[in-house]
Amino acid sequence: MKEITASMAGTVLNVFVTVGAQVNPGQEVVMLESMKMEIPIESGIEGIVRAVKVSLGDFVNEGDVLLVLE
Repeated sequence: MKEITASMAGTVLNVFVTVGAQVNPGQEVVMLESMKMEIPIESGIEGIVRAVKVSLGDFVNEGDVLLVLE
């Protein structure tokens, strides 16, 4: 299993993928808001989403797991 993590602390504004979705490198998977800026989180790896660990409005810290890929 591979994980996509938050690159910085922020609030989850949007999750662009669901369980079972194919993800490719460079694809935006989550949008965070931090310091009134939108921060796109891109996948650095290819895989299939097996778990979405966050919901809209959740606060995440840097390094928190957002998605689990297989």
